[in-house]
Amino acid sequence: MENLLLLHGALGAASTLAPLASALGDQYRVHVLDFTGHGGKALPQEPFSIQLFVQDTLLLLEEKGISCTHIFGYSMGGYAALSLAQQHPKCVKSIFTLATKFAWSPETAAIETKLLNPEKIEEKVPAFATTLATRHHPQDWKQVVHKTAAMMLQLGEEPVLTAEVLQQIQVPVQIAVGDLDNMVSVEETLWAYRQLPNARLQVLPATRHPLETVAVDKLAQEIKQFIHQPVVSN
Repeated sequence: MENLLLLHGALGAASTLAPLASALGDQYRVHVLDFTGHGGKALPQEPFSIQLFVQDTLLLLEEKGISCTHIFGYSMGGYAALSLAQQHPKCVKSIFTLATKFAWSPETAAIETKLLNPEKIEEKVPAFATTLATRHHPQDWKQVVHKTAAMMLQLGEEPVLTAEVLQQIQVPVQIAVGDLDNMVSVEETLWAYRQLPNARLQVLPATRHPLETVAVDKLAQEIKQFIHQPVVSN
C-alpha cells in the first residue's frame, strides 16, 4: 500500500478527517496529524504559520519513517501541502487540495478574520463554539481562533503561495473547489491551477466549503482516481 497523508484545515484537527480516513483505508496507509496547537496539542509561544505546519508535517514523516507520500489537504491543509512540495519536493508524490484559499491580500484577510471572533462565535453559533472547545481540549479554543486570525492577517500581508512559488511545484496536483463555496472562489482556484506546471482543476457540483458537508464517499473516490491517473501537464 502507498502512504496517504491527510491535512486538516484552519480551526480543524485530525479528528475532522476521520470519516475520510476510514473511506480511504482500504487502499492506502492513511496518516493524519494535528497541527501544532490543534486537536489538544500544546499551543506554541510562536505565532501560527504555514511554515510551522510544514515543519509539523516533516516531523510526522520522519517519525513514521515515510520518505515520500501522497497528500490530501483540506483548506489550509492544502496550502501547507503545496508549500511543503515547493520546499521539499522529494517528500511528496502528489497533492489533492480541496477548498484551499489562494487569494490572500489585506482586504481578503480582513474579511476572513471578521468571522474569527470568539465572543461572536459564542453568541451567534454556540454549537460551533462547543465543537471547537471539545475539538481542541484541553487547550483554550479561543486562543486557537485568535492565533488563526493572526496567521490569516499575516498571509494577507505576505502570501506564501505566490505565482512564482506555485510555478516551482512539479509534483502532480489536483486543485478542487466546490461551486457553492462562499469562502474560496472558482476564479482564485483557476488562477492557482494555471500557475502549477502539472495540475488538474476540478469544480465539485453542489458543494460548499465546510468539510462536513462534502460527500465523503464521493470525495474519497475522486482522491483515488487522481492518485491512479497521471496528470497531463498544463
